[in-house]
Amino acid sequence: MTSKPLKQIHLAAHFPGVSNTTVWSDPNAGSHIEFSSFAHFAQTAERAKFDFLFLAEGLRLREQGGKIYDLDVVGRPDTFTVLAALAAVTEHLGLTGTINSTFNEPYEVARQFASLDHLSGGRSAWNVVTSWDAFTGENFRRGGFLAQEERYSRAKEFLATTSELFDSWQGDEIIADQTTGFFLRDAKAGSFVHTGQHFHIHGQFNVPRSPQGRPVIFQAGDSDEGREFAASSADAIFSRYATLEGGQAFYTDVKNRLAKYGRRRDQLLILPAASFALADTDAEAEELAREVRRQQVSGATAIKHLEFVWNRDLSAYDPEGPLPDIDPDVSDNHISKGRAQVRMYRDPLATAREWRELAEANNWSIRDLIINTGNRQNFIGSPATIAKTINDYVQADASDGFILAPHITPTGLDDFADKVVPLLQEQGVFRTDYEGPTLRHHLGLAHPDEASDERAAS
Repeated sequence: MTSKPLKQIHLAAHFPGVSNTTVWSDPNAGSHIEFSSFAHFAQTAERAKFDFLFLAEGLRLREQGGKIYDLDVVGRPDTFTVLAALAAVTEHLGLTGTINSTFNEPYEVARQFASLDHLSGGRSAWNVVTSWDAFTGENFRRGGFLAQEERYSRAKEFLATTSELFDSWQGDEIIADQTTGFFLRDAKAGSFVHTGQHFHIHGQFNVPRSPQGRPVIFQAGDSDEGREFAASSADAIFSRYATLEGGQAFYTDVKNRLAKYGRRRDQLLILPAASFALADTDAEAEELAREVRRQQVSGATAIKHLEFVWNRDLSAYDPEGPLPDIDPDVSDNHISKGRAQVRMYRDPLATAREWRELAEANNWSIRDLIINTGNRQNFIGSPATIAKTINDYVQADASDGFILAPHITPTGLDDFADKVVPLLQEQGVFRTDYEGPTLRHHLGLAHPDEASDERAAS
């Protein structure tokens, strides 16, 4: 009987903004805007041989009750600008950016990603997202014009259109013959025509074929439509499942959807986000985790999070006291503007009942409840414990790896790189060096031209 070969773990680093993950008030925390913070974070990830760095992006400062509060002041510089600058201070690390398909145009996004791929030597990746609320759209000319049910329709056509633009160059058009003076083999290089429901464009794409052909495509969506979109078009999908069983169920479901699109199971990676509390011993790590969670969830923050569900102004309530007796307001006019979290609670009345039961059973205050009901994967322990837990999840097909979001920026990744990664390398489940120049090499993904040839052959 032959044993199943060990899977190789994929690791990435999420540079967080000011959010309920980061503790910007900690004395060890640094800037979330200065380039030195991005550079330190990226270079640490590269020193640890991570696959890529990930930047999320918000298109508007969020509000609660018409006001911005401490966890929403992010001031994040433009994603493409940051990633292009990081390309100059790293050599191997993938550079992944979240770019919205609702308020941008295919030509400009394709041009930006193709340029980043050239500048980085083939390390660009695109997290394709949609914007679901009119509040965010108010920053744009056509703000709020798109009905929510059309989001994936536009996103699918947006991605297909950018792929047509990337593929409008084959890669052999530039001859640059200084003797004859001919630069292009084909004067029609980059020509494209696209006519569809959302886009009617034609012309010539002005960025030649980049090293990866197209950026690596990421997608984040847990709905049935989101999973289907990822199975048909993405190279990797984020997962929000924190338990081993939940991760395995998501993993199995999404991987089983690939065959209908002529894709193998290894052509779509599943990468949950994860935080961690690392210390010399498990006991010290548990204490650190409790301290960090209380830093992340102040009394004021706990009330704000409760308002996501209750959809009411709860500022008069004591965060160290019991949950409100009143029920949530289920109207469409939500107190929290621009927050994806509110969509997690599709039945606020049921969530309120569940939370009251939890609070009563555990004698939890409002703050205790919010601290203990986060659903992000959190690794807690000594380096050996965390290395084992990560490996156990990956080998059990609950994920293909993790995107790590430390609570301190920019130095929060340092200890993980120095203490956990070497243990994974010793176990033979994580690389000791990069084996190829592009992000597709790091992730074990074929070049788009090779993938097309495989599908044609099958």
